Amino acid sequence: MDKMLIFAEKPSQAKAYADAYKVKKRTNYYYELEPCNTFPNGALITWAVGHLITLQMPGDYNKSYKKWDLNNLPITPDPFKYKVIDNKKTHFNLVKDLIQKASTLCIAVDIDREGELIAWLVFNQIGIKNKTIKRLWINSLVESEVRKGFDNLRDASETYNLYLEAQTREQADWLVGMNLSPLYSLNLQRLGFSGYMSIGRVQTALVKMIYDHYKEIEEFKPKPIYHLKSIFDADGNVFEATSKYKVHSSSEMKEIINKYQLQQNITGKVKSVDKKEKRNYSPKLFTLDEISKYANRKWKYSANDTLDIVQTLYEKKKLVTYPRTDIEYITENEFNLLLPQVENYKRILGVSFETASTTPNKRYVNNSKVEEHHAIIPTDNIPNQATLDSLSQKELNIYQAILRYTLMMFHGDYVYDETTVTTDVNGIDFTAKGRIEKQIGWRELLEEGHKSKDKTLPALIEGQVLNGQLKIDQGETQPPKPLKEGDLIQSMKTAGKKVDSDEDLEKIDGIGTSATRASIIERVKDHEYIVIKNNIVSITEKGKLLSKAVDGTLLGKPEMTAQWETYLKKIGEGTGSKDFFLKRIVEFINNEIESVGNRLSSLSSEITKANENNPKHKNNNNPIAKCPSCTENIVLKGFIDKKTKKKKQFYGCNGYSKTGCKVTFPLYFSQKKVTEKMVKDLCEKGGTNTLKGFVDKMGNKYECKLMLDKNHKIMTIK
Repeated sequence: MDKMLIFAEKPSQAKAYADAYKVKKRTNYYYELEPCNTFPNGALITWAVGHLITLQMPGDYNKSYKKWDLNNLPITPDPFKYKVIDNKKTHFNLVKDLIQKASTLCIAVDIDREGELIAWLVFNQIGIKNKTIKRLWINSLVESEVRKGFDNLRDASETYNLYLEAQTREQADWLVGMNLSPLYSLNLQRLGFSGYMSIGRVQTALVKMIYDHYKEIEEFKPKPIYHLKSIFDADGNVFEATSKYKVHSSSEMKEIINKYQLQQNITGKVKSVDKKEKRNYSPKLFTLDEISKYANRKWKYSANDTLDIVQTLYEKKKLVTYPRTDIEYITENEFNLLLPQVENYKRILGVSFETASTTPNKRYVNNSKVEEHHAIIPTDNIPNQATLDSLSQKELNIYQAILRYTLMMFHGDYVYDETTVTTDVNGIDFTAKGRIEKQIGWRELLEEGHKSKDKTLPALIEGQVLNGQLKIDQGETQPPKPLKEGDLIQSMKTAGKKVDSDEDLEKIDGIGTSATRASIIERVKDHEYIVIKNNIVSITEKGKLLSKAVDGTLLGKPEMTAQWETYLKKIGEGTGSKDFFLKRIVEFINNEIESVGNRLSSLSSEITKANENNPKHKNNNNPIAKCPSCTENIVLKGFIDKKTKKKKQFYGCNGYSKTGCKVTFPLYFSQKKVTEKMVKDLCEKGGTNTLKGFVDKMGNKYECKLMLDKNHKIMTIK
């Protein structure tokens, strides 16, 4: 087949590509394009539906691994093997046929490491040979950018290292999860724990960071604070000034007052009057992390919700650029595309201001800072009123926020005069600051509106004598504030470290990536390590138990997990070694196997609390068995319907929301009640003993064994 085969990540992405050209034929799994200048022989566009290929499970390597057993650890496949996901085999086979027939392939998945993984796993599973492979690399799905991208395809070898990075990440996570989840679960169960622990390279580090913050709050002991201030009167104009002295006891404050011979009524001399013009630049452009924090702070959207919204605005609405980015800069090319649309963006927001900057500013526009992706900005696809009306309120909120932060770049600076007055009283400096706004600038675009920060001081001159009164403010030190969901993004970005500036942030290794942090937060919620209520994050007793269990290990040191993430990036850049990284992970796992037993023996009280506070335990919804399909999750009885909030009674894998596992068992089969013992035997042994009490459609009673077929559905053996 001479036609190029374009491989997209999902149907909506494929449709965006097809919409940029004339379509000759549409089917359920591919588009055929008419010949054109870009594709002289025409082209076919097909797609994955997310991941089509997954790593094989332990039981696929050895049947004995299907049941968790400490004697089987460590499980370290060499080589790792892959398989087609069960419920995607039909689609895979259709795509496989197209790929095998094509002589030229174009990888057109998302422009990140996970996109590369999706494509190359499919290609490797098929075993393609002697094919030319190109790479589409675009940050926008608007028609003009799609056409430009296909006219300037890259060679697939240029981004292949991203696949190696993603594959290394995937295999490392497999090693950690498949070894340490049973290791910790079985050891804790020996000590009386009634549940299962899911251990993950990044998710466990996040739980530990949340726990450490919780401990800071719990162990916080307030201290009194005494702050020495003064109230001065300059010809009837009263203002407050502060000294550097902050102490924790009244006796310390008395010593200072006595040392400088201070009285209630004081006299001071103006030591200096310093007046400067100051400028505040507008915030930098949005990354996924920053818009997630913004949306959580303003509307309490979860990180996962925000990602879904921005992804929709990018993929389906074509109103914003690629969202999974951690870069806050754009190139001059993007700036030049934005500039002609500034008035349109103003119109959409209903704002009016004189464009102050029409030339690139390195605070926002820096070619050297942009690697694979750039900041999230609006596209030049200007929506009409009907399109805006079709957006949900959440989509409109996010789109307008991206517009505002982009327009701020074209607005003027926030400018004000700041006056600093220092007054000497018996050798102690008291300082007061005043501000007079001169230009509101970009701050008028803030969604919450601009609040004047004017705080004027009286006209003073050096040497001027002022009368006043001494003032001692008394308060207490405050504990750290409870975490909000938006704070989790920042904590992951900094590996829990305090960061005071953008320069310091650039030196910090974070855990996870912009593309994965939202899903990791969802995962720790799903595993019930944390709960989020009214946007406040609380750690559960199960989360506390996990945190204490990993304390002192590499998983308990977020900075180490962050260093792992940094090394993964080196693999993507071609300077790191996959074999080296996985070898270190295996060494870590072996060390855990040797040391975990002794470390957990002191956690009996924490295990009791975790059991008592386990919602599954309270609702008689204890784990029954490991899932026979995905094996990393557990089969339970009874689920809460997220829409109706009502409990539904059936047996099922709790991995449905995480991995899409659809293993379920009914409460009744052929009119016989299915017991937990029967489900346990089906999951762990593949079948039951001969049972009585079944009734067929004709009303006849019979006995049989229950077995699981290849799709893990119940079948009978009479």
